[in-house]
Amino acid sequence: MPGRTAIGLDIGTSGVRAAELSYGRGGITLEKFGQVALPDGAVRDGEVIDRAQVVEAIKTLWKGSGFSSKSVALGVANQRVVVRQVDLPFMPPSELKSSLPLHVQDYLPMPVDDCVLDFHVTEEVADENGRRLRGLLVAAARDMVVGNVDTVQAAGLRVSSVDLTSFAVLRSVAKASSEVATEALVDIGARVSNLVIHSDGTPRFVRVLLSGGQDVTEAISERLGVPTALAEAVKRGAETDLGGQNPALVSSAVELMQEVFVDEIRSSIDYYSAANAQFPVERIVLTGGGSLLAGLADRLAAVTRRPVVLGNPVAGLHLGNTGLNDDQLASVQPLAAVPVGLALGVVL
Repeated sequence: MPGRTAIGLDIGTSGVRAAELSYGRGGITLEKFGQVALPDGAVRDGEVIDRAQVVEAIKTLWKGSGFSSKSVALGVANQRVVVRQVDLPFMPPSELKSSLPLHVQDYLPMPVDDCVLDFHVTEEVADENGRRLRGLLVAAARDMVVGNVDTVQAAGLRVSSVDLTSFAVLRSVAKASSEVATEALVDIGARVSNLVIHSDGTPRFVRVLLSGGQDVTEAISERLGVPTALAEAVKRGAETDLGGQNPALVSSAVELMQEVFVDEIRSSIDYYSAANAQFPVERIVLTGGGSLLAGLADRLAAVTRRPVVLGNPVAGLHLGNTGLNDDQLASVQPLAAVPVGLALGVVL
């Protein structure tokens, strides 16, 4: 009999996805996973644009997936979320949340009253300047968060918590990655990708990248003059009939977009490394639908000179009656990092 349960809901650019976990004496079980595609433009850069379309997709997801509850943990990540490493005066946990607005305005590009704030403590620091809390300040535009929450509620669900999707990726992937001390996790979505660097599960650096697999697909489509569905197949390295297209042109189109995306990841890791020499990144772990891009892992390894592996967000979880066969489970595995991690934030 399942114990306590939690459902994580990820509203992405290309679809809505949810995972239900149960927590019992035997460990954590993946009970259900479901996803429903969204039309182009319904969600832009992580923010709901066409509320009616997203509401309908969430309703369809709940009708078809058999989730046991309407209470969900919701993730957010877009250009209207700021994540900064800052030091704050030491204070008890009971005072931290209420005191945040008084201490963080200078770190933010927007008025503190317009933000939803959180602070993730990573360590305590004591030196000649006194005792301080060091951690990651998260500030999300309030109207964006409220808009996404209202959309979920309009679909008949209840939002029990709102979490940064980067932290969700950390929970779901880092738990199975204990071979190295510090690594970079990159969850590549359709338009928004999450980069989080952690040491033994403690986040050191977070960056939301406004690029992903769909950008690569559209660039290939435009350069080759082929439909996006065909460009998607090219991106994934599938056998396709391109009507006599020059193979060299096809290859260069894919490599060009890989180069742009890989360079963005590399520059982010270099930026982190310049200020955190004591916690060097030892490897890179990829998740998300965009991680399936043919040749991406090899190119990223060559450019960063670090090993690159694929993450498995369901590793270490028991499998319940998910309704998915082995092939289906394998196909959704790259897409599960965010919803699984959001649910883990509730059950753990």
